[in-house]
This record gives sequence, C-alpha cells and structure tokens, in this order.
Amino acid sequence: MALRDVDDALRAEDFAGELAHASAAHVRGLIRKGEITGQTGGMALGKMQGNLAILPSDLAMDFARYCQRNPKPCPLVGVSETGDPMLPTLGVDIDIRSDVSSYNIYRDGELVNSVTDISGLWRDDLTTFVLGCSFSFEEALLADGVPLRHLEEGYLIPMYRSNIATTPAGPFAGPIVVSMRPMPMAEAIRAVEVTSRFPMMHGTPVHIGDPSVIGIADLMKPAWGDLPVIKPGDVPVFWACGVTPQAAVRAAKPPLCITHTPGSMLITDLPCGRPI
Repeated sequence: MALRDVDDALRAEDFAGELAHASAAHVRGLIRKGEITGQTGGMALGKMQGNLAILPSDLAMDFARYCQRNPKPCPLVGVSETGDPMLPTLGVDIDIRSDVSSYNIYRDGELVNSVTDISGLWRDDLTTFVLGCSFSFEEALLADGVPLRHLEEGYLIPMYRSNIATTPAGPFAGPIVVSMRPMPMAEAIRAVEVTSRFPMMHGTPVHIGDPSVIGIADLMKPAWGDLPVIKPGDVPVFWACGVTPQAAVRAAKPPLCITHTPGSMLITDLPCGRPI
C-alpha cells in the first residue's frame, strides 16, 4: 500500500483552524457539498469523530463480534439498520453516503478506489459500523496542555501496523493498527491520565517509547498518514487506531467493504468532552 492512501485535496492547515469550533452539522454540510475532501483532525472540537466500516449484512454479525472482542482498537459507538444510510443515534441528518470527506472502497480485500460520495455504491444489504476515534480526545489533551504536533505542524497523524494481534472473529483477523503522537515524556504521562477517561475513543496508549517493541522498524515509514515531526526530547506515544478494521478486511476479503480514508472521519453530534 502506498504511504499516502488519503485524499490530499485539502490539508489540515487549510480548514482545521477556522473550523475548530464550528458545529459538527456545519462541517458535515461542507463535506456533503464537497468543500472538504481531506482529513478532519482538529475540526468541530468537542464532538466525537468516528471511523467507518460498511459491510454486507451477511458479515455484520462477525464484524460486530470482532469489535466486541477488540474494544481497544474497535470501540463500537454506532450501528445502522440494514440498508438504511441514516444514523439517527449519532446525529441529526447524518447520511453516511455523503457525510464522510473521503471513502476507501475495498473489493475482495483489496483497496480499489477512494471516492468522496458512495451514493452510487449503496445497497439494501449494507450495514454501517462507526467506531470511536482518537481525534475525539484531542480537545481534552489540548485543554490539559498536552502538545499535539500534527495540529501544530499541519500534518496527518501517522499510522502503523503493529505486531499486536487482534482476537479473530469469523473471517476477521489481523494486527492492531496504531496512531503515533510524539511528545516529551512529561506530557506523555499526562496524556495517559487524560485519555484514560475516554475508553470509547481508544483510551490509554498501547505503548510508549521504542517502536521496535511493537514491531515498527522505522517511524519514517508509516503505513498511512504523513511523516511525523519528531523533536529532541520527544518520545513516540502509540494509541490503538480505528484503521485496524481496514487491515482485517485484507484477511476477510469481503466482496465489498467501504471504509473512511484514514484521517477522514465521520463527525457526529455526540459530545466527547465527557467520559463515556
């Protein structure tokens, strides 16, 4: 897979600053109109962002079990009715066919395309799963004075395949994907304390320090996202990531699976300023 399988039409610095305190509905409206087609980090702070997996209904139960068995990388926050593209439990007028800024299309386990609207692909047998995202606890980190380099420098957070195995369910299996935020050790300790309050957004880090311990040979070679900016005194802090199902899809090889493009999340109306 290429280093970047994300849409780069609009970078974080183009929109995130001015939309940091916009409503989720406003940001979704811009996405629906095609005015935002890139990552959503730093937008609509205070609202829960979600990872996406859309699967045929005959695989829905196995995928639900996969999430239940792997709550750290796959915290399940919403499930649609089969065939219904609307997600009323997550917000007003959320249409999953158009309200994510970029989608990845997998066929038989292979990424074949990235698009900004899936209306033409929608079927009556599809079920949508929305998983919690670490973007959602970033407001709490910022409020506690924890620096977030990817927001400061305007890059998409890097993501890596680890050597930590998930618990299989049906055809779904594979490694935990992790996101990495570099920061000084003192801030890393504070980040553990802050994110422990948000288990539905991946919670505490899975690892701090030497990346080789979790099977990452080179931080400058992420599987998804941008190259990180690492400064003297930084330590890498790794959280479980909702891109994990995209690795599992490679093992399951469903005839069709639609996900978010890494970094391009569904922004819900649910508040994330309170622990869940």
